[in-house]
Amino acid sequence: MTAPGREAGGGGPRRRPGPQGGRRETNRRRRTESLSAAATALFLDRGIEAVTIGEIAAAAGIAKGSFYRYFSGKDALVASLFARVGREVGGAFARCGEALGAAGAPGDLRAAYEGLAADLARALAAEPDLVRLYLQEGRGPSRGARRPVRELSDAVTREAVELTRVAHRHGLLRPLDPRVSALAVIGAVERLAFAILSEESDLSPLAVPGELISMVLEGLRADGGRPG
Repeated sequence: MTAPGREAGGGGPRRRPGPQGGRRETNRRRRTESLSAAATALFLDRGIEAVTIGEIAAAAGIAKGSFYRYFSGKDALVASLFARVGREVGGAFARCGEALGAAGAPGDLRAAYEGLAADLARALAAEPDLVRLYLQEGRGPSRGARRPVRELSDAVTREAVELTRVAHRHGLLRPLDPRVSALAVIGAVERLAFAILSEESDLSPLAVPGELISMVLEGLRADGGRPG
């Protein structure tokens, strides 16, 4: 999975010359972090498309013109926000794919998906606001400043479908259409994540992954859910 962040305008925070670790770099990092935090709060409140660069700059305490010293545009800022999340999620899917490729028994299947669930749970715990923003914006049209979020959402779908196909090739899952089963699982995971992050329920983020894995595998395992 390739993390979003390479936009036409260059993507990501702009870099300027200066000694590494020097005062200029420190100040630049602080301004970039301030803009990112201000943008995330505004996006969560009103949506990515509704928020202007001027509003982001004002919330971060800088002039609108200074914004472009750090980002080439709003789309580049959004891509920068999700770059690390994209890398972490991509790594999680890659490790799960390797585990599934080496799996030889139903118990190995469960271990592979438990590893994926643990990796994704860590990403959620590390960046709860960005996960909320992803859930809020990931199904919107792939255009404008929302594009990096939708690209990440589409990449998650592709990776989930591919993992299901790998499990099918190894005879670990029932031969159902991988698109149907993968999308069903993604929908359940995202709905549960939203419930946890929005505090609309008292679900435990530690207990939910294991219970969800059990539910899914009991219905999809090639051996009919018998203990492996």
